[in-house]
Amino acid sequence: MSTPTPRAAEPDVSRQVWNLPNVLTMGRIAMIPFFIWALVADASRAGEPWGDPRYGVARWIALVLFGLAMYTDMLDGQIARRRNLITDFGKIADPIADKALTGSAMILLSLVGDLPWWVTVLILVREWGITLLRLAVVRHGVMAASKGGKLKTVLQAAGLVLLLIPFAANPVWHIVALIVMYAALVVTVVTGVDYAVKAAQLVRSSKAGRER
Repeated sequence: MSTPTPRAAEPDVSRQVWNLPNVLTMGRIAMIPFFIWALVADASRAGEPWGDPRYGVARWIALVLFGLAMYTDMLDGQIARRRNLITDFGKIADPIADKALTGSAMILLSLVGDLPWWVTVLILVREWGITLLRLAVVRHGVMAASKGGKLKTVLQAAGLVLLLIPFAANPVWHIVALIVMYAALVVTVVTGVDYAVKAAQLVRSSKAGRER
């Protein structure tokens, strides 16, 4: 009589999703609607007689929410690597949360006139284009984030924080904030081209390996 082969233990999906890094990512996603509301509420004061809307309380709330969300982005990555809690859910949800946050910030700042639309469009086209590219070539291999990609993220976050600070109404402050965003744009485009080249190399290498 043959002994039945023991079944492999099924992965604990709940444990993979409900860990601290993923909860922080979910929290970041949950903050985005409140961040959008704060910026919209602040912009709605533009026609009021008591001054520039960028000095309203809602603008400070938007700034705090954005800063807190970006901090959780850094924190969940550190915790996931340190405690070996990297999951498939996190790999998908984390970049979506980041792009939703920064994308909404850029669009709203362009709507209120603080950020040129051409900067927002170029950055968002690159961001979502590379995200779709990485998903398209995932069967050939995973493209890890480069140092340039991390620099791009830091510059984008710094530029957006500077633009969100109510003192952005000051011309000198606003110019400094735009310079940082222009630097972020340059790095964003350059790293986008680099990712496209690496994706093509990855596909060629994968196909060559299959043919051997």
